[in-house]
Formats: sequence, C-alpha cells, structure tokens
Amino acid sequence: MGTETEYGISVKNARDQDPVAASTLVVNIYKDRGLKGITWDYDQENPLMDARGFMSEGETDVPDAENNSLINDILINGGRYYVDHAHPEYCTPECTNARDLVKYEKAGELILDLSRMAAEELLPANQEIIIYKNNSDYKGHSYGAHENYLMSREVPFQDIVDGLTPFLITRQIITGSGKIGAENGMEDTGYQMSQRADFFETEVGLSTMVARPIINTRDEPHADEKLYRRLHVIVGDSNMSEFSIYLKVGITSIVLQLIENGFVGDGFKLSEPVAAIKTVSRDLSCKNPLTLEDGRRRTPVEVQRAYLELAHKHVHSIDSSEVVQDILEKWEFVLDRLEADPMSLDRYLDWVVKKRLIDAYVQRRGLSLTDHQIRMLDLQYHDLRPNRGLYARLLKNGRIERILNQEEIIHAITNPPFDTRAYFRGMCLQKFPNEIHSASWNSMIFCIDGSSLDKILMDRPHFGTQDIVGDLLRDCTAAELVQAVLASNN
Repeated sequence: MGTETEYGISVKNARDQDPVAASTLVVNIYKDRGLKGITWDYDQENPLMDARGFMSEGETDVPDAENNSLINDILINGGRYYVDHAHPEYCTPECTNARDLVKYEKAGELILDLSRMAAEELLPANQEIIIYKNNSDYKGHSYGAHENYLMSREVPFQDIVDGLTPFLITRQIITGSGKIGAENGMEDTGYQMSQRADFFETEVGLSTMVARPIINTRDEPHADEKLYRRLHVIVGDSNMSEFSIYLKVGITSIVLQLIENGFVGDGFKLSEPVAAIKTVSRDLSCKNPLTLEDGRRRTPVEVQRAYLELAHKHVHSIDSSEVVQDILEKWEFVLDRLEADPMSLDRYLDWVVKKRLIDAYVQRRGLSLTDHQIRMLDLQYHDLRPNRGLYARLLKNGRIERILNQEEIIHAITNPPFDTRAYFRGMCLQKFPNEIHSASWNSMIFCIDGSSLDKILMDRPHFGTQDIVGDLLRDCTAAELVQAVLASNN
C-alpha cells in the first residue's frame, strides 16, 4: 500500500500567485546533488486504461527531458516527490502495513517543510512560502489525498465496487479532516466531517479531476498486470492525525482482503451512494440512518460495525499480524466512542480535534461559523510550519494521540522500507547515483560507464527486499549488480 498527497501552496506577499512556479521551486531545491541527473521513467504509465476493460480517450502529458528533471525528485527512501499540475506531491514508498505507511507519509510532511525552508532563502526577505496538507482552497478547487492498494487481478472489479462503496462512504466518520462550509455548488452547512465529500459526483469512473467518482477505475498497476491490480482510492481526506491515517489505510486494507476472499458481497449496498457521501459528511452526530438498497436503514456507525464484525470473523485466517490486531482494537474503540459521544475523540480524529478548536474559538470571540477568521482557523490547522500550524502546536503540547515517535519519522526520510521493492530502489539511489539513468515504481534503468542502458524490471512489489537483495547491494558494484539481477531474471 502507499499514499499520494497533493499539498496546497501559496507565497505570502507575492505580487502574483504562481503555484506552479512555487511548487517547482520547493521540489527542485530538495534534490540531493548526486541525484539531479536521474529522471522519472514514464514508459510504463498509462492513466487512461480503465479497469472496466477499455481505454479512455485523451492524451497523457509526458514532460520532455529538461522538465522531467525539474519537476521530479526520486527519493532515497524509495518514494517520489514531484510537481502535479499546481501542487507539490509526495508519494510514499510501497509499504506492507499501516504503521509503516503512517511513518512514511509523516516523513513526507517533514520533506515538504525542509523544502519550504530551503526555498524561502531564494525569495525576497518579505516573502514566505506556506504549505498546507489539506484538500481545498475555498475557491472551488479540490486536490487529492490518494491511497493505493495492491490487489489480486482475479477479483472481479464489480465485487470491489459492491463491497467497497458503502465502506468508503461511511469511513468518513473516522477519516474526515473537517471543514467549514460547503463547495462545488452543494447546500451550505456550518461544519462537516470531510473536505472532499462535496466534490464527488458519480459512483464509478476514471477521472480524478472532474465528475469525481467514489470508486476510481484507473487500471495502472505499476506491477505485473497479469497478477495484480493497483486499486486507486481518491475519496479520502488528507489527514494530519497519525491515528486517522493509521485507521484509514489499516481498516481499508482489511476490508479489501475480505473482498478478495469473497466475504463481503453486496449486502451493504446503499440506495443513493452519491447523496449518501454528502449526508454522512454533514451528520456530526453519526446517528442519522442511511437507506440500503434492500430497504434497511443503518447509521454510518452500524455499517462500519458490520464490516468490523466480518473482520473479526475472518481476518485472522488471512492476516494475523500484530498491526492488524491493533487496528481491529482501535477500530472498535473509535466506533464505540462515535456511537456514544463523537466529541470524546478530540485527541484522535482530525474532524473532531478541529471542531473542538473552532467551537472554543467561536465561544471565546463571540463569532459565527461564517466569519472569515473561522475559515482561516480551519486552514491554519493544516499549515505544515511547526510554529504556525495548529495541529503542530497541539502535537507539541501533548494534546494529540500518537502512533509513532519522532525519531522513526526522521529515520524514514532517508531510509526505505526493508520489506518491499522500495528497498531496492532506495538503496540503489543511495549507492549508485552516478550509474542510474532513470527510475519508476516498477523499473530501474542503469547506465554503466556511459554506455548502453540496462533496465531492471521490478514488477513484483514484494520482491527487492532487504532479505532478497541486501547482500548483493552490499557487496556488488553497479555493473555486477545489473549482471547478477539480469542473469537471475533469465
């Protein structure tokens, strides 16, 4: 599993806002000097392939060599850092469990902040870069926090649609990051759980920019396409809380394992999914029932609890790891609290933490939720600057529940996971930066002594681990490594 996070960016006191230039500056300045010549390999990317079995119309935008180098940074922790339209975007390396994924996503926040500080040194003294880990600019634009999960190609895509849609819609009660007001022409509201809910307009589709679907059909596996599918989930919020991220990816991966093994079916299908995603986001009590396709009425907590019960019944035969057990316990704890009193989770879930802050500010200042200061408070929660961001201040003051310690996160900036192919990618970048021409999720292209290019395919994400290639990487030169890997593949 892995996440891709697009960050909001602005330059304080700039005469004209140019988010593309600002994003390019922060991404390009972070690069290790030894990696500046390495580009991203776009050859095996195809965002127009649809999981329903056809190719969508359109063109893919592949940058030329110069722009490729400017907008892409391939990280020694195995991740990717690049400019996506008008945003800096950070992609974690591939991880095998939710705890590792939290660690690498949080490492991304530190990378963004280090970039910000370095980039500011090149700006006029009165200008300051502000980077937000949120999903909306309050001008009608939404940017994504996408999740990716490796699944078996054998699972019919309709099984994923049927089993996952009700789960994702009700998952907001745990994963929402909170938001003042409404957007995208939706009926106004004071406060809602999710920043993204208003922007979803269809049930199933390929787009991530317009007419956004609850279930995205992009079929770009970044792996052996005969064996695997990469499920691209675009319906979640960007979370600041480690606890929220941990549960978001943890419970989703569990539900996908249940779907893969045929334990979910279509028993939770909702009668109006697109309307329901907005209804759930606005129901801060978590008690208003949704109508299922068969006529039953269930609250979001009850729907989530039904998935949890399936997990308790079946998941130990699939995955009995300590992390999965911990996720099940925390999932149940959160659902119990949401059912009794959602505001009791004001150390755990982003939307609750933020609501508690806003409620207190409104009461102290005698303001209404429509006041401009409240919207700025909302935005400031997501500010990555440690001395300005409200989440960061709460964390510093011990008012937020943590999953990790800070040393783990700092370590993840420069060290890849040891148990996925990200280990091979990250360690090659560290050891052989002058012999690597380009890289992607599923390949490394070496150029030894400036001669011909050798491509090493990495189409199985669970290969390339420390156990498998650690000795080779320690003992071999780049030429010897390429020769050994190519020989083993033949």
